[in-house]
Amino acid sequence: MFKQFIERSPRDPFPRYGLAMEYKGRGQLEDARAAFDELIASFPEYVASYLQAGGVHAALGDRARAEETFRAGIAAAGAKGDLHAKKELEAALAEL
Repeated sequence: MFKQFIERSPRDPFPRYGLAMEYKGRGQLEDARAAFDELIASFPEYVASYLQAGGVHAALGDRARAEETFRAGIAAAGAKGDLHAKKELEAALAEL
């Protein structure tokens, strides 16, 4: 269903986020990683994706990618003025 939404609305990041979260929820972490990577590459301003993507990288044992993703999210959140997301990402980075 999310793939159909993506086809219909390719400029909307939300269906891509939904697909990545669906993969994550099903435990399909490699698929979630790929979906989040594509989402961030296509929509770097979509701040919500960074926290989840970093968590997937960490769950897959890729600490370096998790750190890189959290840092990129902190920068994106700062650029948008989203202090709540920035603090969440900073906390996730500190917990690595």
